[in-house]
Amino acid sequence: MTQATTIICIRHKDKIAMAGDGQVTIGETIFKKKANKIRRLFDGKVLAGFAGATSDAFALFSRFEKKLEEYRGNLSRAAIELAKDWRLDKALRRLEALLIVANQESSYLISGTGDVVEPDDGVIAIGSGGPFALAAARALIGHTDLSAKEIALEAMKISADICVYTNDQILVEEL
Repeated sequence: MTQATTIICIRHKDKIAMAGDGQVTIGETIFKKKANKIRRLFDGKVLAGFAGATSDAFALFSRFEKKLEEYRGNLSRAAIELAKDWRLDKALRRLEALLIVANQESSYLISGTGDVVEPDDGVIAIGSGGPFALAAARALIGHTDLSAKEIALEAMKISADICVYTNDQILVEEL
């Protein structure tokens, strides 16, 4: 199975930054080094990033974008409705990916088990390097004056130094 890993979303100093590494693996083999795992949706007002099976994530991006259109950009409603469909639909239930979605007001992790989680501290990370990026971001937020974008980039670099499934080909998007 093709896997794409490690996305982090930082909400800090009135900015939202989402960063993803470029590595895509098949089993234990690096298949691609510069994949883009982050999308701007809804006229650039929403960021969405994925970790997991690549084709599954693209299917979820498409479904989520339709939900955003259907609910006129209401991120929380679109996230809840996608999670509900994902959990109840037999075909969708088999998709192996996680999504992080964010706009100026909210950030959510969406899973196929019906989870729609908004972080308490404005930091979410997913994928195999997610725990490393999350820890690094929390430390940086508490002990530096870096911007959201700088924290996301540094957290991903730290994750890439630790996790073999995360590389240093990092893309950062900011709202």
